[in-house]
Amino acid sequence: MKKMKDNFSKPTPYKPANAKEKRLMKILALLNNEQDVANLFRDLLTHSEIEEFANRIEILRLLKKGFSYQKIAHEIGSSTTTVTRVAHWLYHGSGGYQKIIDFLD
Repeated sequence: MKKMKDNFSKPTPYKPANAKEKRLMKILALLNNEQDVANLFRDLLTHSEIEEFANRIEILRLLKKGFSYQKIAHEIGSSTTTVTRVAHWLYHGSGGYQKIIDFLD
């Protein structure tokens, strides 16, 4: 079986589209700990948006474990389209998912 990392394409770094996006990235980079991130996300996002972000990380974790797309969608309660989208960006994205995948159990 191939290691998951063998399937990655070379990441294409994302460039913020405008000054507002660049400011957001700088703000996120300033956060030093989990509580700071949690506080900003709670103020910035709705509970549903936070849950959706968490679901995508869980999809990533289950992909790493080798679960099928159908099993992941059933476990998470999402569509296979969402699972496919996360997998696509894992293998062909800007490297954000690749950066964190080793931190997932």
